[in-house]
Amino acid sequence: VVRCNSNGGVEDAGLRDERLVKTDALIETVRAWVAKAQRVVVLSGAGISTESGIPDFRGPQGVWTRDPEAEKLSDIRYYMADTEIRKKAWQQRLVHPAWEAQPNAGHEAIAALERRGKLHALITQNIDGLHQKAGNSPERVIEVHGTVLKVVCMSCGWKGPMQETLVRLLTGEDDPPCTLCGGILKSDTISFGQNLVPEVIERAMRSAAEADCFISVGTSLQVYPIAGAVSEAKAAGARVVIVNAEPTPFDNIADAVLREPIGKTLPRIF
Repeated sequence: VVRCNSNGGVEDAGLRDERLVKTDALIETVRAWVAKAQRVVVLSGAGISTESGIPDFRGPQGVWTRDPEAEKLSDIRYYMADTEIRKKAWQQRLVHPAWEAQPNAGHEAIAALERRGKLHALITQNIDGLHQKAGNSPERVIEVHGTVLKVVCMSCGWKGPMQETLVRLLTGEDDPPCTLCGGILKSDTISFGQNLVPEVIERAMRSAAEADCFISVGTSLQVYPIAGAVSEAKAAGARVVIVNAEPTPFDNIADAVLREPIGKTLPRIF
């Protein structure tokens, strides 16, 4: 008996069943590790948000893959120098998928982990606020790339809710300036060419080093310095689990690697 696998190829039924048995056993093992853990730290990337309909940037159907010019909108050099780039960026923010997206089962599982008193910290590379929307406490969430839910003035540093600025676009402004100093506004996210916030990165690395179970979810672990959180956790003696569709550079040091869908896997282990 043969069956088609998810890639359109042919897979022997016996081999498929054996793979499923091994996956189930590994999930049960990870579930036991989580049950015994006192300080679980989760690192989340774009993979968890794509299951909520938010496209990634560099994947096969990513925003920049389909439209390389769109990458300029996330480059601070172009953004600060070119009014037309800013106007395009504001139009994209107006229809950002984060406004309509809802947390999926993966987000909800992490929120449930916090309610169990197990979640020490949630480090996220995502800017969509879906973890908080799912019920994670803002003080537990470490947003290393900032958030699209806020706007910041590049001159005076003022910050405010993104939605209030988007209302100004709907009333006719195409490149709304800061109402306090007239400076350039942008989303409170880290663009290319901008420095990460040292205090945020330090907190993320410190949290990773405090984990007794570290679970990386939906990230390729190729963006530094935050990818180094895996090594920090491992060096401190934590169990390391990687849940990701594709191989990562840290698979060889992980205690468990799961290639299963995030929305199905996290509810089972949390």
